[in-house]
Amino acid sequence: MTNAQKWIAAFLGFFLFLFILSKLTKQEDDYYDDADHYNDQTAEPVKEVDGFTLINRIGCTKCHGEDLNGSKLAPTLYEAKNNWKRDALINYLRNPQAYSGDERFEEYKRQYKSIMPAYNNIDVKDLGIIADYILSMQK
Repeated sequence: MTNAQKWIAAFLGFFLFLFILSKLTKQEDDYYDDADHYNDQTAEPVKEVDGFTLINRIGCTKCHGEDLNGSKLAPTLYEAKNNWKRDALINYLRNPQAYSGDERFEEYKRQYKSIMPAYNNIDVKDLGIIADYILSMQK
């Protein structure tokens, strides 16, 4: 037997030893083998964040006011349901500059000091929650 063959035999023997050792030390309760883990009903449910919390988190109150009733920087959000459907509002929140040719927005540009930022980096699900909240707002 040559030296190369001896090294290969030693390597294979060592590998076989590690393989057998891993089988002997394997725990009975392997976490990932438990199919019930994926359907665990006792797990803590993920709490959904409400629309006002998301609005505060992304900073809408800085321009629209703490009560969202408008300010010198941006209009009230209480009248949004008169001008928007849910999907259109979500699209507007993602890209407000796409609506820049609209007569209403040209008036807003003259009246208010700030420009609505795009929120295309926010999850669409969260934008939907925000849109639902805004559309449900009543004075």
